[in-house]
Amino acid sequence: MPTEKLSEKDLKRELNDLQARFPKLNDKQIFIAWFLRASITADEQTAVAALCGGARDKDVDAVVIDDHSRTVFVVQGKYRNKLMEKSEKRPDVKSFAELGPDLSGDDANFVILSKKLSPEVHDRLVKARDKIRKYQYRVRLVYVTTGKASASLKDEAERIVRTAEGDARFEFFDGKRVLGMLDYYLRDVAPPVSSLDLEMELGNGVEIKGIFHRYDSKLDIEAWVFSMTGRAVAEMYKEAGTRLFALNIRGYQGDTEINEGMEETLGKEPEYFWYYNNGLTIVCDNAQKISSHGRDILRVSSPQVINGQQTTRTLAKDTNNAKASVTVRVIRIPHDMDANSDTFDTLVSQIVKSTNWQNYIVPSDLISNDRRQIEIHRHLKNMGYWYVRKRQSRGEAKREAGGQQFRLIFKTELAQAVAGCDLDPQVVRSGKERLFEKPLYGTVFPTSDPYFYLTRFWLAESVSYAARGYPERSYAKWLVLNFMWSNVRSLVNSKSDAERFRKHWEQGSKAMYYLWQANNVVYNAALRFYRLKRGKGATATDVSNFFKRRNLHREFAKFWTGSRNSYRPAFKRAIQKFESKLSEDLDA
Repeated sequence: MPTEKLSEKDLKRELNDLQARFPKLNDKQIFIAWFLRASITADEQTAVAALCGGARDKDVDAVVIDDHSRTVFVVQGKYRNKLMEKSEKRPDVKSFAELGPDLSGDDANFVILSKKLSPEVHDRLVKARDKIRKYQYRVRLVYVTTGKASASLKDEAERIVRTAEGDARFEFFDGKRVLGMLDYYLRDVAPPVSSLDLEMELGNGVEIKGIFHRYDSKLDIEAWVFSMTGRAVAEMYKEAGTRLFALNIRGYQGDTEINEGMEETLGKEPEYFWYYNNGLTIVCDNAQKISSHGRDILRVSSPQVINGQQTTRTLAKDTNNAKASVTVRVIRIPHDMDANSDTFDTLVSQIVKSTNWQNYIVPSDLISNDRRQIEIHRHLKNMGYWYVRKRQSRGEAKREAGGQQFRLIFKTELAQAVAGCDLDPQVVRSGKERLFEKPLYGTVFPTSDPYFYLTRFWLAESVSYAARGYPERSYAKWLVLNFMWSNVRSLVNSKSDAERFRKHWEQGSKAMYYLWQANNVVYNAALRFYRLKRGKGATATDVSNFFKRRNLHREFAKFWTGSRNSYRPAFKRAIQKFESKLSEDLDA
């Protein structure tokens, strides 16, 4: 699906959503809290708790100490009503940049700084300084605004911060970059990996004669191709974690034949790994080749591994990775919200399809990062369900969901439930991957409303449960679901009715027993219908083929109202009891 161009209205919508959960925060605080959630920490409460400021704040609006990445983030924010309209003042940006040397330098400068600080900001910076001085934490000074600043002012601030001791950097987010961060946020790439240093292979008996570098001035796309050791890839994954694969169309596949083959190569002949493996493809917002301590490094911002997740994670868990090498291709793609908004999505999608040779791609993979899929995931997560939108092992899905906290709902199962309710049952039986292609995709996923999906999913689960232990029933399942939905839909159409259905289903109430009874009756009727319509003798249609017929649900509807159907009274009793019990409120 095409991605619409984002605007300040989209940002305001997300800020209003956050404001509803934290009504005591002012507009600026909400903006900074959202930025922290989108760029630094995935937890809203942590983002809000990091806020500080007010009188005598010395330009410090938030402080985050990230022990995992061993980084101290100090943030100043400016929230303007119009994007990219007002320029930031030089004294403000310069004063904020001077915090870098003060935080990491000698005590005298910090003592002078401390006299100008409020107690709250002082305490936070003391803790930050302790991490920087004693444990060599990195320093990241982030100035974020919906306004703008000149390139010369940004350069000046960067030069000031570089005079600090240790690893200190300055980042400036103007309104355009904020929209870029919003785009990542809406793609569920939040917080993205800020930056990584990709160490190029050197030594180990391998002669390296530079790297391949290509720049396309017409498209403003830049690419690098080089080799990395397995150890360096493992370190990359150790630092970034699974956030590195947020734009990947699939999750970790686990013990597949291909992954087991990679492990075997690493165990027996790691020196051949480079020749056997397709390597990694990484997209990023920016990249710069630098030299550090005798090493050649490509420093990339907002990196995403869009092909090579299985390789990366296999190398990360194998202790023999230092003897292996892998080809890495890094592509810098412009992520400019003023440009055609489809460029980034389309190019990434085409790269994924073109570079995935070892693991096949199916249509459901290609829409896994569609914004509609991400919206469904977020809404269902708020209701206690973990929507598995990427193809991955069940164990990996459970790990991502945090164990038993959520009930898993797989994307293909949800699509089949919707299609079984709303479309000709023959469509579902003809293959689940069709549901993720045009024109069916828009019909199967027309909204982000979680109740639209959950009511159909719960009913499909109930129909499937009634088929257990009866092989013939499995073939009739989609016909039965379609018929049941036509009778249940009006009972769960409103949000309040759908929420009541949810509680009954989750608690396994008596209403669910009567729903099962109704399903059971319809299954009996469907198989009676089959035996009457299958034909006789050698030309009789097999049950597995009979229920693949197009428009069979319409024929069954005629049979249901006809004289040869004796199951109507039993169904009426069961569905009336279900409706009666469903109207009863349960404890939440």
